[in-house]
Amino acid sequence: MQLTLSTEHVRNTIITNEQGQVIYKTETPFQLLGVRTTTIWKVKPNDDQHHMQDRFDVLGEIEWHTFASSKFRCGGTEVETKEFIPKRGLLGRQRVFIGADSRPYRWDLKSRVVVLSRDDASRTEVARFHRVTLGIIGRKRETMLEVSPEVAHMMDTIIMTFIYVEKLRKDQEEASGNAAASGGS
Repeated sequence: MQLTLSTEHVRNTIITNEQGQVIYKTETPFQLLGVRTTTIWKVKPNDDQHHMQDRFDVLGEIEWHTFASSKFRCGGTEVETKEFIPKRGLLGRQRVFIGADSRPYRWDLKSRVVVLSRDDASRTEVARFHRVTLGIIGRKRETMLEVSPEVAHMMDTIIMTFIYVEKLRKDQEEASGNAAASGGS
């Protein structure tokens, strides 16, 4: 399953399915000081064929903290990210969690993308983020999250955790870019 993102900025994006139907959207209001919160919305099934406008329900929220653990809120439950999707590996570039199917999963924060796989001996890849390419070298591609059908039953969890880990990866990318830029002064 290929989900297309309207932008690489995952905290403010629209996510569509292969048919172009909006299925999720994220919003993070600008706030100069204090805690920022990303709201993840999920399309609500529309039973009225005469009312064709999409309606959304809140799937969950991510409350971003710089020095303390960020928080996931979903279905009336709040959990700190250090408990639900803790760091692992060299420099904390892996995040692990238990899926709705009681299996362990692991997001790897690579230099340019994030990849989700089963956290077992098989290491089966089940989701991969693809950044936009212009087609100058290779084929042109939109920003996309590719998800295996075998984990479609827990798509909401994949979306919530993807937004979280991709934002972390992007922050690390920007920090290393800023460090490299200031190193030449």
